Amino acid sequence: MSTAPVNPASVSSSTSASDAETLRRGRILSSKLYFDVPLTKVPIIYSSSYDIAFLGMEKLHPFDSSKWGRICRFLILDGALEKNHIVEPLEASKDDLLVVHSESYLNSLKTSLNVAVIIEVPPVALLPNCLVQQKVLYPFRKQVGGTILAAKLAKERGWAINVGGGFHHCSAGKGGGFCAYADISLCIHYAFIRLNISRVMIIDLDAHQGNGHELDFSNDRRVYILDMYNPGIYPSDFEARRYIDQKVEVVSGTTTNEYLTKLDEALKVAGRMFDPELVVYNAGTDILDGDPLGRLKISPEGVTSRDEKVFRFAREKKIPLIMLTSGGYMKSSAKVIADSIVNLSRKCLIDTGSSHSRG
Repeated sequence: MSTAPVNPASVSSSTSASDAETLRRGRILSSKLYFDVPLTKVPIIYSSSYDIAFLGMEKLHPFDSSKWGRICRFLILDGALEKNHIVEPLEASKDDLLVVHSESYLNSLKTSLNVAVIIEVPPVALLPNCLVQQKVLYPFRKQVGGTILAAKLAKERGWAINVGGGFHHCSAGKGGGFCAYADISLCIHYAFIRLNISRVMIIDLDAHQGNGHELDFSNDRRVYILDMYNPGIYPSDFEARRYIDQKVEVVSGTTTNEYLTKLDEALKVAGRMFDPELVVYNAGTDILDGDPLGRLKISPEGVTSRDEKVFRFAREKKIPLIMLTSGGYMKSSAKVIADSIVNLSRKCLIDTGSSHSRG
Protein backbone atom coordinates (compact mmCIF):
# COMPACT_ATOMS: atom_id res chain seq x y z
CA MET A 1 0.00 0.00 0.00
CA SER A 2 1.50 3.33 -1.00
CA THR A 3 1.28 6.32 1.29
CA ALA A 4 0.89 9.89 0.15
CA PRO A 5 4.07 11.95 0.47
CA VAL A 6 4.21 14.00 3.65
CA ASN A 7 3.88 17.71 3.03
CA PRO A 8 6.51 19.44 5.20
CA ALA A 9 4.35 22.57 5.31
CA SER A 10 1.42 20.65 6.81
CA VAL A 11 3.73 19.04 9.38
CA SER A 12 5.15 22.37 10.47
CA SER A 13 1.73 24.01 10.55
CA SER A 14 0.43 21.23 12.79
CA THR A 15 3.09 22.01 15.38
CA SER A 16 0.96 23.17 18.26
CA ALA A 17 1.06 26.65 19.71
CA SER A 18 2.24 25.15 22.98
CA ASP A 19 5.30 23.65 21.27
CA ALA A 20 6.13 27.06 19.77
CA GLU A 21 5.69 28.64 23.20
CA THR A 22 7.98 26.04 24.78
CA LEU A 23 10.64 26.78 22.18
CA ARG A 24 10.28 30.52 22.74
CA ARG A 25 10.51 30.07 26.51
CA GLY A 26 13.67 27.96 26.15
CA ARG A 27 15.32 30.61 23.96
CA ILE A 28 14.47 33.35 26.45
CA LEU A 29 15.72 31.38 29.46
CA SER A 30 19.02 30.53 27.77
CA SER A 31 19.65 34.10 26.53
CA LYS A 32 22.70 36.03 27.73
CA LEU A 33 21.05 39.45 27.19
CA TYR A 34 19.94 39.65 30.82
CA PHE A 35 22.99 40.07 33.01
CA ASP A 36 23.66 41.57 36.43
CA VAL A 37 24.60 45.23 36.34
CA PRO A 38 26.62 46.56 39.31
CA LEU A 39 24.98 49.30 41.38
CA THR A 40 27.88 51.60 40.47
CA LYS A 41 26.27 51.86 37.00
CA VAL A 42 23.09 53.83 36.33
CA PRO A 43 20.27 52.33 34.22
CA ILE A 44 21.20 54.31 31.12
CA ILE A 45 22.13 51.91 28.32
CA TYR A 46 24.32 52.80 25.36
CA SER A 47 27.18 51.45 23.25
CA SER A 48 29.35 53.32 20.76
CA SER A 49 28.32 50.47 18.43
CA TYR A 50 24.82 52.02 18.23
CA ASP A 51 26.02 54.73 15.87
CA ILE A 52 25.75 53.96 12.17
CA ALA A 53 28.27 55.11 9.58
CA PHE A 54 28.75 53.44 6.21
CA LEU A 55 30.62 55.33 3.49
CA GLY A 56 28.50 58.43 4.01
CA MET A 57 25.39 56.61 2.77
CA GLU A 58 23.70 57.15 6.14
CA LYS A 59 23.39 60.82 5.11
CA LEU A 60 20.93 59.77 2.39
CA HIS A 61 18.29 59.13 5.07
CA PRO A 62 16.94 62.03 7.16
CA PHE A 63 17.51 60.04 10.38
CA ASP A 64 20.51 61.28 12.37
CA SER A 65 22.34 57.97 12.72
CA SER A 66 24.90 59.41 15.14
CA LYS A 67 22.11 60.75 17.40
CA TRP A 68 22.65 58.15 20.11
CA GLY A 69 26.31 58.97 20.76
CA ARG A 70 25.59 62.70 20.67
CA ILE A 71 22.90 62.31 23.37
CA CYS A 72 25.44 60.70 25.70
CA ARG A 73 28.11 63.30 24.91
CA PHE A 74 25.69 66.10 25.82
CA LEU A 75 24.80 64.34 29.09
CA ILE A 76 28.45 63.89 30.00
CA LEU A 77 29.32 67.50 29.05
CA ASP A 78 26.42 68.72 31.15
CA GLY A 79 27.67 66.78 34.17
CA ALA A 80 24.44 64.76 34.25
CA LEU A 81 26.18 61.45 33.57
CA GLU A 82 29.62 59.93 33.99
CA LYS A 83 30.90 57.87 31.08
CA ASN A 84 31.87 54.91 33.28
CA HIS A 85 28.34 54.79 34.73
CA ILE A 86 26.76 53.88 31.37
CA VAL A 87 25.65 50.26 30.85
CA GLU A 88 26.85 48.55 27.66
CA PRO A 89 24.44 45.89 26.36
CA LEU A 90 25.22 42.69 24.48
CA GLU A 91 24.27 42.12 20.86
CA ALA A 92 21.05 40.18 20.32
CA SER A 93 21.96 36.79 18.81
CA LYS A 94 19.99 34.94 16.16
CA ASP A 95 18.41 32.77 18.87
CA ASP A 96 17.39 35.92 20.76
CA LEU A 97 15.78 37.37 17.62
CA LEU A 98 13.94 34.10 16.89
CA VAL A 99 11.94 34.69 20.09
CA VAL A 100 9.74 36.94 17.92
CA HIS A 101 11.04 36.86 14.35
CA SER A 102 10.59 34.05 11.86
CA GLU A 103 13.60 32.28 10.40
CA SER A 104 12.47 33.38 6.93
CA TYR A 105 12.38 37.06 7.96
CA LEU A 106 15.89 36.89 9.45
CA ASN A 107 17.10 35.14 6.28
CA SER A 108 15.62 37.95 4.19
CA LEU A 109 18.04 40.37 5.89
CA LYS A 110 20.91 38.45 4.25
CA THR A 111 19.93 40.21 1.02
CA SER A 112 21.20 43.79 0.87
CA LEU A 113 18.25 44.88 -1.28
CA ASN A 114 15.79 43.91 1.45
CA VAL A 115 17.75 45.85 4.07
CA ALA A 116 17.96 48.86 1.73
CA VAL A 117 14.15 48.86 1.43
CA ILE A 118 13.70 48.64 5.23
CA ILE A 119 16.14 51.45 6.03
CA GLU A 120 15.05 53.51 3.01
CA VAL A 121 18.57 54.04 1.62
CA PRO A 122 18.49 52.58 -1.93
CA PRO A 123 22.30 52.53 -2.56
CA VAL A 124 22.71 50.04 0.34
CA ALA A 125 21.29 47.45 -2.08
CA LEU A 126 24.61 47.64 -3.97
CA LEU A 127 26.79 46.84 -0.93
CA PRO A 128 28.02 43.33 -0.08
CA ASN A 129 25.78 41.89 2.62
CA CYS A 130 28.71 41.26 4.98
CA LEU A 131 29.23 45.05 5.04
CA VAL A 132 25.52 45.69 5.57
CA GLN A 133 25.50 43.21 8.48
CA GLN A 134 28.50 44.89 10.09
CA LYS A 135 27.63 48.56 9.47
CA VAL A 136 23.83 48.55 9.74
CA LEU A 137 22.37 45.40 11.28
CA TYR A 138 25.01 44.89 14.00
CA PRO A 139 24.32 48.38 15.46
CA PHE A 140 20.60 47.58 15.39
CA ARG A 141 21.17 44.23 17.14
CA LYS A 142 23.15 45.99 19.89
CA GLN A 143 20.25 48.40 20.37
CA VAL A 144 17.85 45.44 20.58
CA GLY A 145 20.05 43.99 23.32
CA GLY A 146 19.78 47.35 25.10
CA THR A 147 15.99 47.46 24.93
CA ILE A 148 15.67 43.91 26.26
CA LEU A 149 18.09 44.58 29.13
CA ALA A 150 16.25 47.84 29.95
CA ALA A 151 13.23 45.91 31.25
CA LYS A 152 15.38 43.98 33.75
CA LEU A 153 17.04 47.18 34.94
CA ALA A 154 13.70 48.98 35.23
CA LYS A 155 12.28 46.16 37.37
CA GLU A 156 15.32 46.42 39.66
CA ARG A 157 15.75 50.21 39.75
CA GLY A 158 12.32 51.59 38.85
CA TRP A 159 13.37 53.03 35.47
CA ALA A 160 15.80 52.53 32.60
CA ILE A 161 16.62 54.47 29.45
CA ASN A 162 17.96 52.81 26.33
CA VAL A 163 19.62 55.63 24.39
CA GLY A 164 18.43 53.93 21.22
CA GLY A 165 15.84 51.35 20.19
CA GLY A 166 12.15 51.96 19.68
CA PHE A 167 11.97 50.24 16.29
CA HIS A 168 8.19 50.31 16.34
CA HIS A 169 7.55 49.75 12.61
CA CYS A 170 9.05 46.25 12.68
CA SER A 171 6.85 43.26 13.43
CA ALA A 172 7.65 39.54 13.64
CA GLY A 173 7.64 39.07 9.88
CA LYS A 174 8.22 42.48 8.32
CA GLY A 175 10.58 45.45 8.75
CA GLY A 176 10.14 48.99 7.48
CA GLY A 177 10.58 52.67 8.30
CA PHE A 178 14.25 52.32 9.38
CA CYS A 179 13.26 49.46 11.72
CA ALA A 180 14.85 46.05 11.04
CA TYR A 181 14.13 44.26 14.35
CA ALA A 182 11.10 44.34 16.66
CA ASP A 183 12.90 45.35 19.86
CA ILE A 184 9.71 46.39 21.69
CA SER A 185 8.00 43.04 21.06
CA LEU A 186 11.17 41.17 22.03
CA CYS A 187 11.61 43.18 25.23
CA ILE A 188 8.05 42.42 26.32
CA HIS A 189 8.29 38.68 25.65
CA TYR A 190 11.50 38.54 27.70
CA ALA A 191 9.77 40.43 30.52
CA PHE A 192 6.85 37.97 30.50
CA ILE A 193 9.19 35.02 31.04
CA ARG A 194 12.23 36.35 32.90
CA LEU A 195 10.57 39.00 35.08
CA ASN A 196 7.28 37.16 35.62
CA ILE A 197 5.38 40.21 34.38
CA SER A 198 1.91 39.66 32.95
CA ARG A 199 0.64 43.18 32.10
CA VAL A 200 2.56 45.69 29.98
CA MET A 201 1.51 49.12 28.76
CA ILE A 202 3.14 50.58 25.63
CA ILE A 203 2.95 54.38 25.54
CA ASP A 204 4.01 55.23 21.99
CA LEU A 205 4.47 58.99 21.56
CA ASP A 206 6.57 58.91 18.42
CA ALA A 207 4.87 60.97 15.69
CA HIS A 208 4.36 57.81 13.62
CA GLN A 209 1.92 54.99 14.36
CA GLY A 210 3.65 52.02 16.04
CA ASN A 211 2.27 49.44 13.62
CA GLY A 212 4.94 46.79 14.34
CA HIS A 213 4.12 46.13 18.00
CA GLU A 214 0.42 46.62 17.27
CA LEU A 215 0.46 43.71 14.81
CA ASP A 216 2.62 41.57 17.12
CA PHE A 217 0.26 41.97 20.09
CA SER A 218 -2.98 42.12 18.09
CA ASN A 219 -4.58 39.31 20.09
CA ASP A 220 -2.66 39.59 23.36
CA ARG A 221 -4.70 41.05 26.20
CA ARG A 222 -1.59 41.26 28.39
CA VAL A 223 -0.45 44.28 26.37
CA TYR A 224 -2.29 47.63 26.39
CA ILE A 225 -1.29 50.08 23.66
CA LEU A 226 -1.69 53.85 23.91
CA ASP A 227 -0.55 55.32 20.60
CA MET A 228 -0.56 59.09 20.02
CA TYR A 229 0.38 59.65 16.38
CA ASN A 230 -0.16 61.75 13.27
CA PRO A 231 -2.63 59.79 11.09
CA GLY A 232 -1.64 61.69 7.93
CA ILE A 233 1.90 60.32 7.65
CA TYR A 234 3.69 56.95 7.29
CA PRO A 235 2.81 54.10 7.82
CA SER A 236 -0.97 54.52 7.36
CA ASP A 237 -1.37 50.93 8.54
CA PHE A 238 -5.14 50.66 8.88
CA GLU A 239 -5.10 46.99 9.88
CA ALA A 240 -2.71 47.68 12.76
CA ARG A 241 -4.85 50.61 13.92
CA ARG A 242 -7.60 48.11 14.79
CA TYR A 243 -5.33 46.74 17.52
CA ILE A 244 -4.63 50.03 19.31
CA ASP A 245 -6.40 50.02 22.67
CA GLN A 246 -6.28 53.80 23.02
CA LYS A 247 -5.88 55.77 19.82
CA VAL A 248 -5.02 59.49 20.08
CA GLU A 249 -4.66 61.10 16.66
CA VAL A 250 -2.74 64.40 16.43
CA VAL A 251 -2.96 65.95 12.99
CA SER A 252 -0.20 67.79 11.13
CA GLY A 253 0.39 71.24 12.62
CA THR A 254 -0.68 70.31 16.18
CA THR A 255 0.95 72.78 18.60
CA THR A 256 2.55 72.22 22.01
CA ASN A 257 -0.35 73.22 24.29
CA GLU A 258 -2.91 71.21 22.34
CA TYR A 259 -0.58 68.20 22.28
CA LEU A 260 0.13 68.28 26.02
CA THR A 261 -3.57 68.71 26.86
CA LYS A 262 -4.40 65.62 24.78
CA LEU A 263 -1.58 63.69 26.49
CA ASP A 264 -2.82 64.62 29.99
CA GLU A 265 -6.28 63.31 29.14
CA ALA A 266 -4.87 60.18 27.46
CA LEU A 267 -2.74 59.28 30.50
CA LYS A 268 -5.77 59.70 32.81
CA VAL A 269 -7.80 57.34 30.64
CA ALA A 270 -4.94 54.82 30.37
CA GLY A 271 -4.53 54.81 34.15
CA ARG A 272 -8.22 53.97 34.56
CA MET A 273 -8.33 51.35 31.82
CA PHE A 274 -5.27 49.25 32.65
CA ASP A 275 -3.02 48.41 35.56
CA PRO A 276 0.42 47.55 34.09
CA GLU A 277 3.43 46.02 35.80
CA LEU A 278 5.77 47.59 33.23
CA VAL A 279 5.53 50.66 30.98
CA VAL A 280 7.42 50.72 27.67
CA TYR A 281 7.66 54.37 26.63
CA ASN A 282 8.54 55.00 22.98
CA ALA A 283 9.73 58.61 23.17
CA GLY A 284 10.30 59.68 19.56
CA THR A 285 11.38 63.30 19.07
CA ASP A 286 9.96 63.50 15.55
CA ILE A 287 7.09 65.48 17.12
CA LEU A 288 9.44 68.51 17.17
CA ASP A 289 8.50 71.61 15.22
CA GLY A 290 10.46 71.48 11.96
CA ASP A 291 10.83 67.71 11.81
CA PRO A 292 10.45 66.87 8.10
CA LEU A 293 8.60 63.60 8.70
CA GLY A 294 6.53 64.13 11.87
CA ARG A 295 4.87 67.37 10.71
CA LEU A 296 3.87 68.41 14.25
CA LYS A 297 4.81 71.70 15.91
CA ILE A 298 5.98 70.74 19.40
CA SER A 299 8.64 72.91 21.05
CA PRO A 300 11.78 71.47 22.72
CA GLU A 301 10.25 72.50 26.08
CA GLY A 302 7.11 70.61 25.06
CA VAL A 303 9.16 67.42 24.58
CA THR A 304 10.70 67.89 28.05
CA SER A 305 7.22 68.36 29.53
CA ARG A 306 5.87 65.32 27.65
CA ASP A 307 8.63 63.05 28.99
CA GLU A 308 8.15 64.37 32.52
CA LYS A 309 4.40 63.64 32.36
CA VAL A 310 5.01 60.02 31.32
CA PHE A 311 7.65 59.47 34.02
CA ARG A 312 5.33 61.02 36.65
CA PHE A 313 2.48 58.76 35.48
CA ALA A 314 4.67 55.68 36.09
CA ARG A 315 6.24 57.01 39.31
CA GLU A 316 2.89 57.84 40.94
CA LYS A 317 1.69 54.31 40.23
CA LYS A 318 5.07 52.78 41.20
CA ILE A 319 5.34 51.08 37.80
CA PRO A 320 8.81 50.34 36.35
CA LEU A 321 9.31 52.32 33.14
CA ILE A 322 11.68 51.95 30.22
CA MET A 323 12.26 54.78 27.75
CA LEU A 324 13.41 54.31 24.14
CA THR A 325 14.51 57.23 21.97
CA SER A 326 12.92 56.03 18.68
CA GLY A 327 12.40 58.47 15.78
CA GLY A 328 13.69 62.01 15.41
CA TYR A 329 14.96 63.39 12.16
CA MET A 330 16.69 66.66 12.99
CA LYS A 331 20.23 67.24 14.26
CA SER A 332 18.68 69.16 17.16
CA SER A 333 16.96 65.99 18.47
CA ALA A 334 20.02 64.76 20.40
CA LYS A 335 20.26 67.94 22.48
CA VAL A 336 16.50 67.98 23.09
CA ILE A 337 16.63 64.38 24.40
CA ALA A 338 19.67 65.11 26.58
CA ASP A 339 18.00 68.22 28.03
CA SER A 340 14.87 66.20 28.79
CA ILE A 341 16.91 63.54 30.62
CA VAL A 342 18.64 66.30 32.63
CA ASN A 343 15.19 67.65 33.55
CA LEU A 344 14.04 64.18 34.71
CA SER A 345 17.13 64.03 36.88
CA ARG A 346 16.59 67.53 38.33
CA LYS A 347 12.95 66.66 39.13
CA CYS A 348 14.17 63.49 40.92
CA LEU A 349 12.17 61.26 38.57
CA ILE A 350 15.42 59.43 37.76
CA ASP A 351 18.77 59.24 39.56
CA THR A 352 21.76 59.48 37.23
CA GLY A 353 24.24 59.58 40.12
CA SER A 354 25.08 63.21 39.27
CA SER A 355 24.76 66.45 41.18
CA HIS A 356 21.54 67.10 39.16
CA SER A 357 19.94 64.05 40.78
CA ARG A 358 20.95 65.08 44.27
CA GLY A 359 19.77 68.65 44.19
